Amino acid sequence: MVVRGNCFCMCDSGTCNWWFLMGNCTSGNPTDNIIVNHDFYKGLYSWHPNCCNGFIVSANSGNQVGLSPKSGGNYAVIKNRTEHWQGLEQDITRKISPGSTYSVSACVGVSGPLSGSTDVMATLKLLNHGSGASYMFIGKTSVSKGKWEMVEGTFSLPTVPNQVIFYLEGPPPGVELLIDSVVIRCPSSSKSESTSIGCSAVGDEVIINPQFEDGLSNWSGRGCQVVLHDSMADGKIVPETGKVFASASERTQNWNGIQQEITGRVQRKLAYNVTAVVRIFGNNVTTATVQATLWVHTPDRGEQYIGIGKVQATDKDWVQLQGKFLLNGSPSRVIIYLEGPPPGTDILVNALSVKHAEKIPPLPPPIIENPDYGVNIITNSQLSDGTNGWFPLGNCNLSAASGSPKILPPMARDSLGVHEPLSGRYILVKNRTQTWMGPAQMITDKLKLFLTYQVSAWVRIGSGASGPQNVNVALGVDNQWVNGGQAEIKDGRWHEIGGSFRIEKQPSKVMVYVQGPAAGVDLMVAGLQIFPVDRVARFKHLARQTDKTRKRDVILQFSGSESSSLFGTSVTVMQTQNSFPIGSCINRTNIENEDFVDFFVKNFNWAVFENELKWYWTEPQRGNFNYKDADDMLALCQNNKIETRGHCIFWEVQSTVQQWIQALNKIDLMKAVQNRLTGLLTRYKGQFRHYDVNNEMLHGSFYKDRLGKDIRTYMFKTANQLDPSATLFVNDYHVEDGRDTRSYPEKYIEQIIDLQLQGAPVGGIGIQGHIDNPVGPIVCSALDKLGVLGLPIWFTELDVSSLNEHIRGEDLEVMIREAFAHPAVEGVMLWGFWELFMSRDNAHLVDAEGEINEAGKRFLALKHEWLSHAHGRIDIQGQFEFRGFHGTYVVEVETELNKVSRTFVVDKGDSPLVVSIDL
Repeated sequence: MVVRGNCFCMCDSGTCNWWFLMGNCTSGNPTDNIIVNHDFYKGLYSWHPNCCNGFIVSANSGNQVGLSPKSGGNYAVIKNRTEHWQGLEQDITRKISPGSTYSVSACVGVSGPLSGSTDVMATLKLLNHGSGASYMFIGKTSVSKGKWEMVEGTFSLPTVPNQVIFYLEGPPPGVELLIDSVVIRCPSSSKSESTSIGCSAVGDEVIINPQFEDGLSNWSGRGCQVVLHDSMADGKIVPETGKVFASASERTQNWNGIQQEITGRVQRKLAYNVTAVVRIFGNNVTTATVQATLWVHTPDRGEQYIGIGKVQATDKDWVQLQGKFLLNGSPSRVIIYLEGPPPGTDILVNALSVKHAEKIPPLPPPIIENPDYGVNIITNSQLSDGTNGWFPLGNCNLSAASGSPKILPPMARDSLGVHEPLSGRYILVKNRTQTWMGPAQMITDKLKLFLTYQVSAWVRIGSGASGPQNVNVALGVDNQWVNGGQAEIKDGRWHEIGGSFRIEKQPSKVMVYVQGPAAGVDLMVAGLQIFPVDRVARFKHLARQTDKTRKRDVILQFSGSESSSLFGTSVTVMQTQNSFPIGSCINRTNIENEDFVDFFVKNFNWAVFENELKWYWTEPQRGNFNYKDADDMLALCQNNKIETRGHCIFWEVQSTVQQWIQALNKIDLMKAVQNRLTGLLTRYKGQFRHYDVNNEMLHGSFYKDRLGKDIRTYMFKTANQLDPSATLFVNDYHVEDGRDTRSYPEKYIEQIIDLQLQGAPVGGIGIQGHIDNPVGPIVCSALDKLGVLGLPIWFTELDVSSLNEHIRGEDLEVMIREAFAHPAVEGVMLWGFWELFMSRDNAHLVDAEGEINEAGKRFLALKHEWLSHAHGRIDIQGQFEFRGFHGTYVVEVETELNKVSRTFVVDKGDSPLVVSIDL
C-alpha cells in the first residue's frame, strides 16, 4: 500500500466553480447506486480531486482527451498528478451500513505520456478520530490509452468509521486518469428503494415501540410521569389507532413531556421524517402547541436543541404532528421528546414515528397556456361604463368622478412600456364606516395559476384624516387575506401603489378590493391594473444593463522574447471567478457537514452568520460569553478566503432582546451597550468587512425608547472608532416589495439621512430581501430611489419561497438579475441554501441530503452565465481583445514551443483595460 503522507490540498475555488458548472445538472443516478453524481452529469459535484486537478469532458464539447464518453454523456479527467495515489474521491460515510457487502464497478481510462498499460485501483480510505487513516484495497484493472476498462470488486465493513472515502488511483505521475462512471451497490437492496442508509430500506422505523404495543418499554418522562391508557375521561378519549396511548402527566414546565433515546439509530447527514398523533387534556386548556424536539449532546459542543415540528393540538380530537430533521455532526447522545403545553396540561400520544425521509419527486414546471402578459384582468378599470363591474365592500357608496392622473404609475410603466393613457376617471368611495370598506371586484375566473401578477393603481384620500393613512390593495383568496401592495398617504396628493401576488393552488373564490383609511375618510382609486408580468422580456432588458454595469473591454498586450512571431498564435481566456460578491448565511452546525461545506466554499465568496454573532447568542446570560461558535465559523471562512459580514451588533426589535437586558435600568443598559460594542469590535477588529449596527430600526425601537434617539448615532460612531476598517450598514426588510408602509424606500432614506446629519458614519444600505413573487420593476424602483444616496446597497438576507422548485428558481433569478444589473448594488447574500437550515420553508436550493434541486440549478446556471470566456488569435499588433465580466482570469497562449498561462484581474472601469502579458 502506498503511503499517502499528510496532504492538505485545496483546488483553486474559481477553477472548481468553472468545471463544476460544466455539467448539465440532470440526475442520472440509478436509485440503488450510493455514489452521488455517478456519471458526472453534475460536473464534479460531490467529487474531489485528491491533491490534483480535474475537469469534465462532455460528448458534444469536442474536447475529448483521447476517448469519447462510453456512456454518451460526460467523463472526468484528473490531471496534474504528481503521485501514484492521486486521483478522484468521494465521501460515502453516510451511505454505508456495518456488515453489508457492497459491489463496486468503475469505468476508467488513461491519457497522456504512457507507453503500454498501467493499473487503476479502487480504494477505501478509513478515518477514525485519534487513530489516523487506514486503507482497504477493493479492486484493480490494467488500462492502456484509447480504451475504457472496468475496475470491479467488493467490500464490507464490520463497523463504520468516522469517515469512509472511496477513491480511484494508480497511474504513474503525469498520466491523466479518466473516469466515465462509478457505481457502488448493496446487492440486497431493492432497486425501488434508496440506499442512502446502506442496505437498510427507506421507511425503517427508528423508534422502538412506536405505538406502545409493548407498554411503555423504551419510553420515559422528561421531568414528569408517563402513564399508559386504553381510555380516559370516562371513555370519551380512546386511541385513534391501536389499543392504547400514553400520557405525559404531572407536568410542571413547558419542556416536560414523553421521550425516547435514539442514540445509534440515526445517522448523520440523513434526513428523517417525524410523525406523531397527539392531543391535550386537563387544566381547562382547550388548545395548545405541541412540539417535537431533538436533544443532542456532542462532546465538544455540549447540548443542542433542534426543533423538529409543531402542531396546534386540542382537547377534542387527535391531530397529526409532522416534522423533519437532520444531524450534521456525530453526537454522543440523541433524545427525541414532545413538549409545549402549559404546566398542568397532559400531552397524550397515540403514536410517534421516526423514519428515514423518502425522496419526493419535484413538481413539474408549470405549463401556462396563453399567459396574456401585460393584459389587465380588471373589468372597467378606466370607468368608461361608470362603476359597472364594481361593487362596494360593506355599506359604503361608490361613484365615478374625474380628475385623476392620466399617466400610468411609474412601476407599471416600467413593466408595460408604451401604453395608452389612463382616462382620468376614478372611483370615489364615501360613507365608509370601517377601514376595510372600499371598491371590490370578483376576479376568480380571470386568474391563472403560477403566473406572477403585478398590481398598480393611483390612490388618494379625502380630508378629515388624523395622521398618515395606509391604503392597501388586497385580495381575498378563499377568505384568506393576500397583500397586493400598500402605500402610506399623508396629504391630498395622488400616490402610486404597487405590489404583486401569485396563486399556486386552485381557489374557489378570489376578490380584489381596496381598503385602508380610517372610518369616515373618503377613498379614491384610479386606474387599478392587475396584469401578469413577462419575466423573460425583463431578463433580456437586464442582460443589456448587466453588460454596461458588470463588464469591461479588455486588451491583452503580449510581449516577450518571441513577441515578433506571436501573430496568429492561439489564445484562450477563461474567467475563474467573478468578483461580484455572492454569499450565504451559514450556522455553526452546518460546518460539521462536509457536503454543506463543499457546496458553500465552491459557490460563495462571502458569508454571514445566521445567529452566532448576535448578542443573544454571544451573551445569553449576563457575563456568560460564547464566542467559540463564531470563532469556528470565522476560521472556516478565513481558511477558504471567504469574506464575512458581521450580523448584527444590536437588534432593535424587542422580542429579540435577551430578558436580562430588558430587565436593566437605563444606566446599566447603557453600560451593557458600551460593553457589547467594546467586547465584540475589539475581539474581531479587522476581521469582518461589514457590520449591521442596529438591525431593523424601521420595525423596532427597544434601545431608542429606553436610551433616547441619540443612542443609534452613538452605536455607529463607537463602532467606527473601535474598527474603522469595517463598513457600517443599516439593515431592514420589505424595503423593496411595496408590502410594508413602515419600510418603504422613502422612509428608509429619511432614516439614513437623519442618522448622517447626526454624524453617524452610515457606510452601506442593507435590504434583507425576504420576498415573495418579486416583480423586477418594483424592486428596481426601490433600488433607484435608494441609489440616490450614493451608498453601496447590498441584499443581505435574500430568500424566496415556493413549493414548486421551478417557480422558486425563477423568483430567485428575478432578484439576483435585478441586483446584478443595478449599478448601486455591490453584493448579494442568500439567507441560506440547504434544506432544514433556512428560516423559511420551501426556500432551499439543495435538499437535506445534498441533492441540488431545480432552484439550485438555476442559481448555478446564473453563476456560470456570468463567467466570461474567449478564444482567438493574437493580432498583428500583438494584442487580443475581448469584453468580459469583472473578476479573475487565466489566459493560455499556445506557441510552437510551449503553452504559457498567466493570471490577470479585470477591475471596474469605463475605459478599456490594457493588460500587459509578458511571455
